[in-house]
Amino acid sequence: MAERVAGPEIERLVQLLARLPGLGPRSARRATLHLIRKRDELLAPLADAMQAARERIVMCSTCGNIDSSDPCTICRDTRRDPTILVVVEAVADLWALERAGLLNARYHVLGGVLSPLDGVGPDDLTIAALIDRVRDGAMGEVVLAVNATVDGQTTAHYIADLLQPHGVKVTRLAHGVPVGGELDYLDEGTLAAALERRSSF
Repeated sequence: MAERVAGPEIERLVQLLARLPGLGPRSARRATLHLIRKRDELLAPLADAMQAARERIVMCSTCGNIDSSDPCTICRDTRRDPTILVVVEAVADLWALERAGLLNARYHVLGGVLSPLDGVGPDDLTIAALIDRVRDGAMGEVVLAVNATVDGQTTAHYIADLLQPHGVKVTRLAHGVPVGGELDYLDEGTLAAALERRSSF
């Protein structure tokens, strides 16, 4: 059995960093060593930022985005077109579309996709809140900007069927988004093409 080479505080930091997406134990050890070497420049400010995030970050009760205020900055922005609602699976997808800067619209975060195999049904997502927003608002178009996965497309079809009685135009991203692709990993050019060529559902 290998002996411990660092104190419990360092081991704990390595273990926590290793839980982050894209970081395994080896990368977590490298990141930990870098943070410790740059204690004043990185570790202390990072610890402060994480503490502030823990205390202040909330989920927007309107759209599901995360921000330091509720409603979030996007929902409070009066310059956004209130007639276009972009539906995404996760906050990361919302951020990806915002980086592209092509639609000055409002958003709705589903919190995932329908997945019977994983036990995720309509009540586990914010679909009911989405229908309420369309029913209560003056929506002209709902853009279903979900990932081009089987579960994503199943979710899009389910939502499109629910929206049909409300007389709103339902569109989806063009197939410039590759099947199996996730919005957060796409470059702005691909997202731009997909948004410009969106089609009726």
